[in-house]
Amino acid sequence: MTLQIRQKSDIEIAQQSKMKPIVEIAKNIGLTEDDLELFGKYKAKLSNEALAKLHTKKSGKIILVTSINPTPAGEGKSTVTVGLGDALHALGKKVVIAMREPSLGPTMGIKGGATGGGYAQVLPMEDINLHFTGDIHAITTANNALAALIDNHLQQGNELRIDQRRIVWKRALDLNDRALRKVVIGLGGPAQGVPREDGFDITVASEIMAVLCLSTDIEDLKRRLSNMVIAYNYDQQPVTVGELGVEGVLALLLKDAIKPNLVQTIEHTPAFIHGGPFANIAHGCNSIIATTAAAKLADYVVTEAGFGADLGAEKFLHIKSRSAGFEPEAVVIVATIRALKMHGGMKKSELHLEDIQALTRGLANLKKHVETIQSFGLPFVVAINRFVSDSEAEIEELLAYCGQHNFPVALTEVWEKGGSGGVELANTLLEVLDKEESRFRPLYLLSDPIDVKIRTIVQKVYGGADVEFSAKAQKQIQEFTARGWGNIPICMAKTQYSLSDNPGKLGRPSDFVVHVRELKPSIGAGFIVALTGDVMTMPGLPKQPAALNMDVDQNGNAIGLF
Repeated sequence: MTLQIRQKSDIEIAQQSKMKPIVEIAKNIGLTEDDLELFGKYKAKLSNEALAKLHTKKSGKIILVTSINPTPAGEGKSTVTVGLGDALHALGKKVVIAMREPSLGPTMGIKGGATGGGYAQVLPMEDINLHFTGDIHAITTANNALAALIDNHLQQGNELRIDQRRIVWKRALDLNDRALRKVVIGLGGPAQGVPREDGFDITVASEIMAVLCLSTDIEDLKRRLSNMVIAYNYDQQPVTVGELGVEGVLALLLKDAIKPNLVQTIEHTPAFIHGGPFANIAHGCNSIIATTAAAKLADYVVTEAGFGADLGAEKFLHIKSRSAGFEPEAVVIVATIRALKMHGGMKKSELHLEDIQALTRGLANLKKHVETIQSFGLPFVVAINRFVSDSEAEIEELLAYCGQHNFPVALTEVWEKGGSGGVELANTLLEVLDKEESRFRPLYLLSDPIDVKIRTIVQKVYGGADVEFSAKAQKQIQEFTARGWGNIPICMAKTQYSLSDNPGKLGRPSDFVVHVRELKPSIGAGFIVALTGDVMTMPGLPKQPAALNMDVDQNGNAIGLF
């Protein structure tokens, strides 16, 4: 009889790992206890004084981790990010990881957690995946405080002549709750407010999340908050937070949330976990403050951007890099044989079976993302995140393909082995950094017209044929340009599963047209959102949400986060 050993879950591995006091982790990167605001023994925020001291320091090299288009089979981009950081740490490099905070929406929906996996995780995993230091709650509160102040302004005489039919600011909740996409508020008579149609976004899609992540300090935060468009008046002119006069109270609610959070990996590599915008409906990158602080404290920063290179990486390079004034030195493109086989037409239920032909067909998706990173002028490495179901023949086929195309490539086994499973990737990355210099160049100019910028992204990043703008979007392009909003980046809201705006078109579709149904001005964040296809800013829960498996034991330990 063969004895089968049950594989430990991510949360079991995390709970059995021994953390060091966060003060000790901070000391290893030149920070003292006075530089920290402690949240217990293992979590801390950097103080404003500590952040101010870092400005004069030289910046380390920023490594961006992205991936192919994700599938339900999973790519493990966050796991590779953590594992690569641990591997560089094991090689004696001074490294800090910079990642986003998980949203409760996907945590309780499908993912079940977003702190890496296996032996490549950031800790304390349960805290980070749940309430952490309260940053996302603070953003939710600020978002909804603004909504309450808008409705109170209507009730108290409406001095700004806000047209309640044209209020664009929505309420927010950090959960997947489709029932709140469209609501009616103010019912019950004059004392209950002005009746109007409203709706909810998930908190990570709130412009305040983007504003916090793109701000460089408190004053910049106030400026950006002030510029947010909340409604239009009866003359159809925009009304801003500054005109309402409430940027101060919003900044007050965010004064602690803007400070980056310092934690550690299982292998005690320092990690800043801060900010959490989605990459399919927002810009998908952790905060500029966190990434900048990491760069000032380390020789290498390993940071990730959400979903595939068509979303998170494009937005990192066109939005975050421009706002921050830095650029990555190299990019790691994560791919899995499982996902490539799905892109090659294989069903999820069959992925454990060897299928070289499906893998070969799916490689077109990887090639497109490589071409995109090359078009930005950036060096790269392909990271093959190995799963136990991958056959030797499939691995050899993928390695051979990368060799034929001169793609630097490394096999990674960080889920199973932690940092030691990422040493090959780390060494390959260091070789690429030594050999190649970044020749980074954006794919569009800020001065390009709005429609030209969108078309550039569709054609050069997605590989599409063209863009079709709805009548509403065409009108908005004219209106936004006339208002002076034309010289800012574009933030595409698009399905993560396909290069197109149709989630069913896997692999590398061609000759497709992307449909832009509406534009949304995020003037505080400093970009225009282009809504494509059926993408929603408030997701819904699946039939069997991950929340059904979650519990807490008698000692207060979380169960079932992943």
